[in-house]
Amino acid sequence: MFGFKWPFGGSEESKGGNCFWGLELAFQRVPGVVKTTVGYSGGKAANPTYEEVCMGFTGHTEVVQCTYDPDQVTYRQLLDVFFNRVDPTTLNRQGNDRGTQYRSAVYTHDEEQLQQAQQKIAEVNEQLSQGLGGVKWLGRKVVTELAPCGDYYLAEAYHQQYLEKGGRMGRGQSAAKGCTDPIRCYG
Repeated sequence: MFGFKWPFGGSEESKGGNCFWGLELAFQRVPGVVKTTVGYSGGKAANPTYEEVCMGFTGHTEVVQCTYDPDQVTYRQLLDVFFNRVDPTTLNRQGNDRGTQYRSAVYTHDEEQLQQAQQKIAEVNEQLSQGLGGVKWLGRKVVTELAPCGDYYLAEAYHQQYLEKGGRMGRGQSAAKGCTDPIRCYG
């Protein structure tokens, strides 16, 4: 499944961090991202369900997989979106969401992505050591999991583009390219 190329020579990347709905919407808004899906990766069980993942039985992370056109957006730019959206210094938690499924993770699809992710993590750690991450991150280090992307299991249909469709509140949020509206997560 991985290494799939779109006719224009697209690439894939996978990231996990907090509830996958908000992260997916952030990536949907990036010019050059041509497709997003949410699912589960980094665990042990095959074909996990949302309920199994949330109960902590499978070890999976909620992830967003993006297919993107590297002529329009770089992997580095996607890493920037990710690290601006998550708190990479908390283990198994993002905001009020707690559990191993909410750990921040970058799952790479090739050696070049691995090297770029390692470089970005080193840069973020350097910023944190200089106090540039803000007061809440002072003295912390990045704990984002970095690993090759293993099996990826597509989440249930109702999770796909959830916030764009309006979620349980019925208030759709814009996925328009370049949109800078605040992203509101609601289950």
